Amino acid sequence: MRGSATDPRSTVGHRRARRAAGAVASAALLLPLLGAAPSPGAAPDSSAELQRAFATAAADHQVPQSVLLGVSYLQSRWDTHDGAPSVSGGYGPMHLTDARSAIAGAPHHSAGTEDARGDEARKALLPTTEVPENSQLPARLKTLPKAAELTGIPAERLRTDAAANIEGGAALLAAAQKKLGEPLSGDAADWYGAVAVFSGADDTATAAAYAHEVYDVIREGARRTTDAGQSVALAAEPGAAPDTAQLGRAGLRSVSADGTECPKSLPCEWIPAPYEEFGDNDYGNHDLGDRPASQSIKYIVIHDTEGRWDGVINLVQDPTYVSWNYTLRSTDGHVAQHVKAKDVAWHAGNWYINAKSLGLEHEGFLASPDAWYTEAMYRSSARLVKYLARKYGIPLDRQHVLGHDNVPGPTTATIPGMHTDPGPYWDWRHYFRLLGRPFHATAGRGGGLVTVLPDFTANQPVYTGCVTAGLPCASHGSSEVRLYSSPDETAPLIKDIGLRPKGDDSTIDVNDVGSRVSTGQRYAVADRAGDWTAIWYLGQKAWFKNPEKQPTAVNASGLVVTPRAGLTDIPVYGRAYPEKEAYPAGVPAQSVSPLPYRLLEGQKYTIGDEVPGEYYYAVTFDPPSHKVVTGTDRYYEIQFGHRVAFVRAADVQVVSSRS
Repeated sequence: MRGSATDPRSTVGHRRARRAAGAVASAALLLPLLGAAPSPGAAPDSSAELQRAFATAAADHQVPQSVLLGVSYLQSRWDTHDGAPSVSGGYGPMHLTDARSAIAGAPHHSAGTEDARGDEARKALLPTTEVPENSQLPARLKTLPKAAELTGIPAERLRTDAAANIEGGAALLAAAQKKLGEPLSGDAADWYGAVAVFSGADDTATAAAYAHEVYDVIREGARRTTDAGQSVALAAEPGAAPDTAQLGRAGLRSVSADGTECPKSLPCEWIPAPYEEFGDNDYGNHDLGDRPASQSIKYIVIHDTEGRWDGVINLVQDPTYVSWNYTLRSTDGHVAQHVKAKDVAWHAGNWYINAKSLGLEHEGFLASPDAWYTEAMYRSSARLVKYLARKYGIPLDRQHVLGHDNVPGPTTATIPGMHTDPGPYWDWRHYFRLLGRPFHATAGRGGGLVTVLPDFTANQPVYTGCVTAGLPCASHGSSEVRLYSSPDETAPLIKDIGLRPKGDDSTIDVNDVGSRVSTGQRYAVADRAGDWTAIWYLGQKAWFKNPEKQPTAVNASGLVVTPRAGLTDIPVYGRAYPEKEAYPAGVPAQSVSPLPYRLLEGQKYTIGDEVPGEYYYAVTFDPPSHKVVTGTDRYYEIQFGHRVAFVRAADVQVVSSRS
């Protein structure tokens, strides 16, 4: 019979007792370093209150502090979000979920009326964007009430008080450990099963992937200042080797990854989007293809769902709706694949981009600044994107990893209806760090380009339209920087004649992308004046505040396009279609339709790629009639405004950006 953890006659007991003693001793040595215990007589450091809350909760519930910190980091990176719920109704540093309360006050809307296919060769597909809610909430969306039951702490305090929230998380971990039949050991390695269960995942693969991420954080350590100005640190435990066999006793379902295209380290589930005929010779909700053999995959498009997991999963299984390749869940980073990479999903509102891209939907809401994205979802997304980029040769930069809000309208008429997700609250800076491609300066002031790179937490431009039209959104960190017509914050914003053909002013509405740039995007410098930098943007000189001590952009260099000699201006396109002569018999030639913008003499725009004109003809249910048309005309993808655009190579000359 196995002895208890404190039985001196038990070998296991001796081992666990030594681990516990060692953990306590290590914690005692680390507390002053981490700010959890001030020196005798010294005033407590208010910026270390959160660290002390972790230490107290860990001690009270006999959970290793490293486990508590590691789990919290994977949920929220220790941020409190001022008591606001995440996209899945999770609160506080431990992301305790109370989705029923969160859903009651969450705005559900998304600007844009685009045709998701974006192909003029077919009638527009404009299904309702209303995402149904699931009336029965799964256990992963109601962990906060359980924490309240375990601790006796009122639910409201668990939502709004960070220390109480951390205590609730510690109580949940301890309860999971006991339910698994494991002792409350002081060794982080003994808590693998409880960590996996804490994820809320209902399948073994997702729970295991979540736990692996937590233990990666524990092994590597972490240190950061939170959104509330709190200094928190997790000392690295490089030798932490968890007992993964514990997960087998959790009673979770098994999910087959058969049919999915995901890295082995990422749990994926195949939930296919239907390829079906329905009424009047129509079909849905994607097109069969043969990528990358027939045409290359150039882009990955980042979306948010504007709805919660269960409702969104129901929609993608509707043949009359639209489609995308993957959906990612907020609470635990679980991934569902719906459309094979070889096939073309209808997700971006631009047929050229659809035919050349993969679409990833992330559980979230554009116009809910405080409905934050979890670290678990960011990390799953980054793992998936890295895998797809390696497999299909997609560069990891903002010219190829696009937000839906960076996809151009294919024609002038479509520009006002283009979607604007994931919006200003998606943390591109952090995301590209997870991708292993962090943004940084690559040149001095003479490089001629800038990469937009504000501090996400400190950068808080005012937006309106999140809940009530005209009223300010809640203050929140943002990836985006506002542009002005002169170096003055009282100056008019840049006008976008595509969005507003009558010449009306741009606004600060959260969905208005007419006068703003986003983290990681690169632009040619047009001028500088003190703390201000001007770039070429939509055919205009656009200014943004860029003080040396708190920069919102860093210097870069590279190749740019400018009109070739003798041309005063050239057209700009929303798609790179072939010339008329390239189309074979039986395939109607598609119009090479310029957008209302012009690229003027003397202006420069950064190059993202050089591509041939290409069109995928797929208007029938029968794949043998589908054809890829490739022309001899070539295009450059450029960063023209907030969205990318295309110019004909014959219209421009390529030069160095260096001034």
